[in-house]
Amino acid sequence: MSDSTTAIARVLVVEDEYLIRMLLEDMLADLGYAIAGAVGTIAEASQFAAGGAFDVAILDVNVDGEEVYPVADILVKRGLPFVFVTGYGEDSLPAKYRSRPALQKPFQAEQLRSTLAGLLAAA
Repeated sequence: MSDSTTAIARVLVVEDEYLIRMLLEDMLADLGYAIAGAVGTIAEASQFAAGGAFDVAILDVNVDGEEVYPVADILVKRGLPFVFVTGYGEDSLPAKYRSRPALQKPFQAEQLRSTLAGLLAAA
């Protein structure tokens, strides 16, 4: 993926921890992505996932004690790419989502860049 494509890609960030969400937003901005939305609840995420304008999503698996999989289901129906972020490892994902990309916390900006570039190139 070229840098010009990266510069216009819009990202939905779903993360309940405010400081981590801010860190992710800064990391994405440094990588040349635009933040389409940054939300901290499953309700907000579901609403944005259903009708928001974005190219790719970053989904924290555990959002304030709730699992993010209903949001992932919406994204699958819309055909939008996403990556899970988890502190528990890829093996903790349900079987139907184990083929999806996952980043284990903590991760580096380069891992995020590479994962998002791969998702957007395949979309």
